Amino acid sequence: MPTKIRLQRFGKKGKPFYHIVIADSRAPRDGRKTENIGTYDPISNPAVIELNFERALHWVQVGAEPTDTVRAILSYKGVLYKHHLLKGVTKGALTEEQVEVKFNEWLKDKESRIGAKKSNLATSARDLKKERLAAEAKVNEARVAEFNKRIADEQEAARAALAPVEEAETSEETTEESAE
Repeated sequence: MPTKIRLQRFGKKGKPFYHIVIADSRAPRDGRKTENIGTYDPISNPAVIELNFERALHWVQVGAEPTDTVRAILSYKGVLYKHHLLKGVTKGALTEEQVEVKFNEWLKDKESRIGAKKSNLATSARDLKKERLAAEAKVNEARVAEFNKRIADEQEAARAALAPVEEAETSEETTEESAE
């Protein structure tokens, strides 16, 4: 039976969520499956991947072919690297202990890079929020200054309009006083 490791789509429109499954390559995408070995949520950043490592390694070793996306997931999780190292054991190039040491070093390095990415995302989100607030405050200050300037101009125009009327009233009063 030609077996593939592939994604089975779940989730609603625009919000995909996948199960990583072992299925006959002739079966439909969301059809019959042999085994469910994990889940993949591409929406979150970084993507959430839950994988039964041992079962995935078993299926890769017995010849199940992963699709392109699943190959990337297996590589990300280290299944393909472990398979590569175990091939070295069968050829006599490595021992089991060397394989475990190399894989654990790789795993530690990978976890540190993932942790760094998560912390960078958190700090960049905070920095972005601070920048937006600062830009919004600057825009608000400009709006307040423009509003105050407009009010001052309107008051000045009102004073200027009242000034000739007051002068005319005072000149009429002086002419009335002199006439008496």
